[in-house]
Amino acid sequence: MWAYNETFYQIYPIGFCGAPAHNDGLCVPRIQKIGDWSEYLEQLGIGSIILNPVFESDNHGYDTRDFKKIDCRLGTNDDFKKICKILHEHHIKIILDGVFNHVGRGFWAFSDVQEKKWDSPYKDWFYINFDGNSGYDDGFWYEGWEGHFELVKLNLQNPEVKNYLLDCVKFWIQEFDIDGLRLDVAYSLDHDFMKSLRRYCEEIKPGFALIGEVLFGDYNIIVNDEMLHSCTNYECYKGIYSSFNCMNLFEIAHSLNRQYGKEPWCLYRGKHLMNFVDNHDVTRIASILTNKKHLPLAYGLLFGMPGIPCIYYGSEWGEEGEKAPGSDHALRPCFSAPNANELTDFIRTLIHIRKNSPALCSGGYENILITNHQLIFERRTENERLLVAINASEHPYTAYDNRVSGNYHELITGAAGTLEGQCLLPPYSVRYYDFCC
Repeated sequence: MWAYNETFYQIYPIGFCGAPAHNDGLCVPRIQKIGDWSEYLEQLGIGSIILNPVFESDNHGYDTRDFKKIDCRLGTNDDFKKICKILHEHHIKIILDGVFNHVGRGFWAFSDVQEKKWDSPYKDWFYINFDGNSGYDDGFWYEGWEGHFELVKLNLQNPEVKNYLLDCVKFWIQEFDIDGLRLDVAYSLDHDFMKSLRRYCEEIKPGFALIGEVLFGDYNIIVNDEMLHSCTNYECYKGIYSSFNCMNLFEIAHSLNRQYGKEPWCLYRGKHLMNFVDNHDVTRIASILTNKKHLPLAYGLLFGMPGIPCIYYGSEWGEEGEKAPGSDHALRPCFSAPNANELTDFIRTLIHIRKNSPALCSGGYENILITNHQLIFERRTENERLLVAINASEHPYTAYDNRVSGNYHELITGAAGTLEGQCLLPPYSVRYYDFCC
């Protein structure tokens, strides 16, 4: 699967393009801005872009009105088709947000139910009870997503609904030539629907990637040969920032070993979960870290650990943004242009290193040395052995371990030499030691 070897870049288009938060009905080709960033993304080394909702919606994109029409605030279908072509010309694949669990109250089939009630042929597309009433006085009760009644839950066990959504995916592939989907709230989706989606997409476009949003639980339930290729690794998302803020690298080391270590009970060895330090739903890493000198180290860990790294737009230059109660607007800003700096250059280096390292893309994992402030772990394939070494302390640290030995090429600084059971780590540093196998 191509996705396992790439770095992803996530954009929330409504915010990124400066569109109004509520659909004003005016068609403006704001989506062209993504095309303007394509050269920057290619130079950064991005292999695929994840676009959060782009289809016509009531407000934030997850309250879909029409799955076959680009949101008028972003432009037209033809505008988006041009953007997809530009991205592909810059060697960037396209992942769209597949919001299949629910729709907005403005969704055309739900509007038909509001008008015709029992006589609507779409009444079984949703979970409706005509003996009750909604808070909107629709004359019937319906199930909303996790109590949010502006998000009307779809009945994915209804064959008509399933066939309609699969037909929409076919339309996206044929119209825009997309390369995969991020499945919103995948933990809530019907498993049979996801199995049908996997088979259907593979027939239409072999290698089509399916990545699920999962917040908790056993990722194996939906990341397998029948359903999804990957899912969001929220366990390690929390472990990354918490380990630095608490100065306790045992936390992330435990999670990584639990997921990918050598023991028989390790959960996800051989799988590729999607790793991130922030996204459109959580406070940005530059705002959540208590020590800003840990910011490059967090990215050094992100690109060194097993899985697929994903960067949230703007965070590659240290943009801040805090999640507020009931509002995500601060997390989803509009930038006039990229604001590249030293952190961006560092991340560009990490992207290049990972892309050219089989050990970082798909190698095994083993903890070598763990203290509260330091972590060294090994990534290994048959032909490559690489140590990721992190010193989160303000003081230099000398690591002693017989496994820290051999002729090496340090991939970040370009240094080379020989280690004989010890290595000196400067304060606030991350090193990738590539040894000859």
